[in-house]
Amino acid sequence: MKNQVEEFNEYRQKMNDKILGDNNKIIKRIFNLDTNAFTAGALDVKTKELLGLVASAVLRCDDCIKYHLETSYKEGLSKEEVMEALSIATLVGGTIVIPHLRRAYEFWEALEDTATIEK
Repeated sequence: MKNQVEEFNEYRQKMNDKILGDNNKIIKRIFNLDTNAFTAGALDVKTKELLGLVASAVLRCDDCIKYHLETSYKEGLSKEEVMEALSIATLVGGTIVIPHLRRAYEFWEALEDTATIEK
């Protein structure tokens, strides 16, 4: 049985392949810009991922939240660091962000469970 991390990643990959397969120059450039924006620069990758996570939560984009949670997890951010960032997002975004906070917390647990299974 697939967990929500695997389901999210499979769906995301499938749809990204379809979208990019249409060879739309503007969309390809947007995807490229997004990828390059989160590489190390004056800010390290971990900081950029937390910024992306906070912005995604405030904008209430669950797919974006999941993406940044998984990358944050892979970059070695702790649950405490991520939850502190999400607390700022909830403060800035208001109580309307709370449902997204719940799903983010659940997805982080799924990331931890996936890592436990892989060991």
